[in-house]
Amino acid sequence: MALNWQDYTAKGAKDYEIAEAAEKQLIKIKDIASKIGLTDDEVLPYGHYIAKIDYTKALNRLSGKPDGKYIDVTAITPTPLGEGKSTTTMGLVQGLGKRGLGVTAAIRQPSGGPTMNIKGSAAGGGMSQCVPLTPFSLGLTGDINAIMNAHNLGMVALNSRMQHERNYDDATLAKRGLKRLDVDPTKVEFGFIMDFAAQCLRNIIIGLGGKQDGYLMQSKFGIAVSSEIMAILAVAADLKDLRERLGRIVVAYDKKGNPVTTSDLDVAGAMTAWMVEALNPNLLQTLEGQPCFVHAGPFANIAIGQSSIVADRLALKLSQYHVTESGFAADIGFEKFWNLKCRYSGLVPNAAVIVATVRALKCHGGAPIPAPGKPLPEEYKVPNVGQVEKGVENLLHHVKTVKSSGISPVVCINSFVTDTKEEIQKIKSMCEQAGARVAVSDHWLKGGEGALELADAVVDACNDKPNFKFLYDLNQPLKERIEVIAKQVYGADGVDYNPDAAKKLDGYQKDPATAKLGLCMVKTHLSLSDNPQVKGVPKGWRLFVRDVLIYAGAGFVVPVAGAITLMPGTASDPAYRRVDVDTATGKVKGLF
Repeated sequence: MALNWQDYTAKGAKDYEIAEAAEKQLIKIKDIASKIGLTDDEVLPYGHYIAKIDYTKALNRLSGKPDGKYIDVTAITPTPLGEGKSTTTMGLVQGLGKRGLGVTAAIRQPSGGPTMNIKGSAAGGGMSQCVPLTPFSLGLTGDINAIMNAHNLGMVALNSRMQHERNYDDATLAKRGLKRLDVDPTKVEFGFIMDFAAQCLRNIIIGLGGKQDGYLMQSKFGIAVSSEIMAILAVAADLKDLRERLGRIVVAYDKKGNPVTTSDLDVAGAMTAWMVEALNPNLLQTLEGQPCFVHAGPFANIAIGQSSIVADRLALKLSQYHVTESGFAADIGFEKFWNLKCRYSGLVPNAAVIVATVRALKCHGGAPIPAPGKPLPEEYKVPNVGQVEKGVENLLHHVKTVKSSGISPVVCINSFVTDTKEEIQKIKSMCEQAGARVAVSDHWLKGGEGALELADAVVDACNDKPNFKFLYDLNQPLKERIEVIAKQVYGADGVDYNPDAAKKLDGYQKDPATAKLGLCMVKTHLSLSDNPQVKGVPKGWRLFVRDVLIYAGAGFVVPVAGAITLMPGTASDPAYRRVDVDTATGKVKGLF
């Protein structure tokens, strides 16, 4: 399978047009699976070009096989221009494939929120995409739907139980096999989820009507991929582990301050039933036919934002080089990969790729922040080595973060035609002085052919012996660990707390069951600070933690910094305005 880039990106073809052309010559998924050593009984086809993989059978069979090299892809602090992290992941895999190496990828399933909003489907772009694009972007094999059903069932169980406890006395409840939980309606942690960016549902009132219409209380919606169940899918080792984690989810607190879990509601088993098939990773392919696992979800700013441990473990048994992707920048996605995902998986990475663009570095260097849907400011159309040099400070901050983990960073300059030699040379010299390998990559334009320099740099970095170490110890107090992340990863001077957040955190610290959980920080992805408008490397600021959530099933304490919300909003010019269907062929057009 090969498309000539000169016929597509060089002529300005849109992503969906390239994907549609490629889909006419896709490799059958059973052949993709066979190429990496999966057997027929381990492949569960969803049509000709998508499959789920029975990871239990495959991992049991491959248990004695050594792992391949493990590479994480992260980025600089995002800007509205985008850095091309998913595109780079696909390009790197294609470049390694061009070098004749056995390679796999693992990326996260896109959420309907950004797909129908302003970010697109996260399939990559240009000549470096994951295909088939339409099913990839529109629900795939139903994992997110399973998460929504499992999560919302938990909330249905909670509100129903509160209604029945209000309506019936203890004797009546006992006849129905129920013990009074006495949930405090002001301390309900759970809400509902849906997979769109629906800001109108962030704060709602439920139970309006009569006494048979539920329990009247304040509630909320989050976007589906922010659900604790998505986090559990990302970190679960197997079905038994998934079931146990789902049973530990704290949905509320009773009037004495004790946690109420899904197990207390007798709903954890039914929630697991929705998730059985979702635990099997999905297998797709790049535009050049390399295997690409798609499993778990995005949004490392409000979730763990990692491809699943199951997918990575499986892929590492099947390939010489496995490239996984973390959400957003190294302060968020890589930090969670490093201190949560690797801690739970026991896997040690060999290298990390930090994606940057000249345009984004100009934004961090003082150029006007561009607005999606509006013309690009003139500053981005002309060379400016000074702005690039200033912006590289943000890139070097992330290089330092990766080096702190004890693994080798590779800076990928995701190339655009407007880049100049002087700007590229400035980035290279500054990064090399900081101890990072640097590669310029034209994968968007040329696919694997354009990513050979990047592939070679990554292979070279993987030859370094990793000295991997976690940023914090789980025995450290929670506040101390939050401060370590804030100071060493974000560059803050310290941490301040909303009084209610401080009280909740103190309570978690006193409870042996929560005191040693990992930290999954919630913070804007648009800045190293908690203020999305501040670019570059902010100085003289303190992280403000306004709330602390508990994801006991996933194994996280979740500090929420700044004004960020778990339900994004839809923009004034969303992508859905340009998505349509050719009614003669049934082809979806306009996805990106």
